[in-house]
Amino acid sequence: LAALRKKDSLYEAFLSYITINVTEFYRNPGQWDTFEKEILPMVLQRSSTPKIWSCACSTGEEPYTIAMILAKYLTPDKIKILASDIDDAAIAKAKEAKYSFKSVESLPNEFKSKYFRHSEDDKFELKCLIKRCVEFRHLDLLKDDYPMDCDIIVCRNVLIYFTETAKDMIYKRFNKSLKPNGILYLGNTEQIIKPDKYKLKSLKTFYYTKDEELPEKPEEELQ
Repeated sequence: LAALRKKDSLYEAFLSYITINVTEFYRNPGQWDTFEKEILPMVLQRSSTPKIWSCACSTGEEPYTIAMILAKYLTPDKIKILASDIDDAAIAKAKEAKYSFKSVESLPNEFKSKYFRHSEDDKFELKCLIKRCVEFRHLDLLKDDYPMDCDIIVCRNVLIYFTETAKDMIYKRFNKSLKPNGILYLGNTEQIIKPDKYKLKSLKTFYYTKDEELPEKPEEELQ
């Protein structure tokens, strides 16, 4: 522990070992169909250049999936996605954007043929057209400032690793980060039991919207 506190390289190695970086493109395809056909149209009605934050993005498959879906409706210059993670090694891989066959296996063929090329090391390399749509940043959900005025926050399969106290704090901060009627998209094991505690209401399974009309819950009720 003393060594981790003193040496940044050891601390980064430690983070890489304890963080879970299991992800893939188009993970849970049915949920992405809902995102494209039901959630995205509502967001695009309110903003032609939606602000989207993919937090705990791991090696980049999720934010790049979002960018490819958006590219069906917007020109690349209007697609701006912030992707963040605590693991700098994962972020470095995301910026490189070279993936195995397993990672892209669930992707629709139209995306694979349009946005990837085979690299010399037999990887699927993402083309710059989509890479430029995503900005990667180091961010600790428990300590760092959150981006504000988000139209969509995507946080999937991450909060299951947090304590209930930490989740309470994160949900409250997500609410502050969202625009009015902004949308929070969670993973399939992370449904919020009482979303009104955080001035959120259920929109679809795994989707919540910020509801400014809900009364603020007293702090003691959040404990």
